[in-house]
Amino acid sequence: MTAPATTAVLDALEAAGGADCARFVGGCVRNAVIGKPIADIDLATTLTPEAVTKALRSAGVRAVPTGIEHGTVTAVYRGQPIEVTTLRRDVETDGRRAVVAFTTDWREDARRRDFTLNSLYASRDGTIFDPTGHGAADARAGRIVFVGDPELRLREDHLRSLRFFRFLAWYGRGEPDAAAIAAITKLKDKVASLAAERISAELLKLLAAEDPRAAVRLMQATGVLAVVLPGPLDLDRLDALVAIETRLGETDALARLAALSPDDPAEAVRMAGRLRLSNAERDRLAAALTPAPQIGPELSPPAARAMIYRLGGQAFRDRTKLNWAAAGGAPADGWRRLLAIAEGWTPPVLPVDGADVLAAGAPKGPGVGEALRAIEAWWIEGDFTADRQAALVKLKEWLA
Repeated sequence: MTAPATTAVLDALEAAGGADCARFVGGCVRNAVIGKPIADIDLATTLTPEAVTKALRSAGVRAVPTGIEHGTVTAVYRGQPIEVTTLRRDVETDGRRAVVAFTTDWREDARRRDFTLNSLYASRDGTIFDPTGHGAADARAGRIVFVGDPELRLREDHLRSLRFFRFLAWYGRGEPDAAAIAAITKLKDKVASLAAERISAELLKLLAAEDPRAAVRLMQATGVLAVVLPGPLDLDRLDALVAIETRLGETDALARLAALSPDDPAEAVRMAGRLRLSNAERDRLAAALTPAPQIGPELSPPAARAMIYRLGGQAFRDRTKLNWAAAGGAPADGWRRLLAIAEGWTPPVLPVDGADVLAAGAPKGPGVGEALRAIEAWWIEGDFTADRQAALVKLKEWLA
């Protein structure tokens, strides 16, 4: 919050609007209050977007109109982005988008925010402004409480149901707010109207929390999880996988999504389509949820390396963790040994190719591929130890 980029942007805004025309807002203030790392800086200001843009450019700071209709301009200083948003109030909402009007009233801006712990502002000297009166206390206590009436907040933006569970997983402690749970349960079906990209982004952020298990089970109890992920889900496997990753010091949201899902690559592709995941995420889920070949703790190192070579390291690692979780997730040296092999071994490249097959006297055609597959199978069976010279000798023997 005192970095050069932040200072440059605040100086530019204050030069145009005077002292205290801009304050830190939201997550950076919340995390500063509770002593957690700050990833992004967001500023709120009484200046209009046009005035913000003019002030930044006058100070030599790049201004990008990333959400100008909602009052957001992204300031970029030496490659560091900082979002600057004009104070605003909702004029019209339909649960998916909002029409806003700009204001200079900090309390009015706070009233349209989602949770009290996100409705905190701070001046650059560190003075905290808490318009709801208990945002700082809720942040310190781990209470995820809607600003004002929970049902009204949810009707304004249906995504707030998912955000509640995400913030509960990341910051929540103790019993969840009963009023929030009642409102979320009542309006659970509204979540289905959201764009798939918004749903998947929140879901993956939730699953990326250190321990999302309680939040996911509460999400199931309210009925929201069934709206987001229809079909059978394996919460026990998710529980076991989180326990495994905790021991390993890992947090992998996509692996956790796979743990919830059935071992069916076709269903994984359908789920990825519903959630509008990237092609890379879709392919990773499908590979992780392909049940064969089976991977277990009794697998020998040579057999493990052969599987890694054929499946790829990521798929092998994902399947190992999922199978370990399906087996209950209890500590076991065999599972750890397989993961260590996947981490420490890089699959080599077959030391011969098609040109070598032709040079050895094979005619052009499908026989070249057949010869390479035969040599590759022999090379894998030998645990990848044969070098190029040995492979060439074997190739000649095979062709003969």
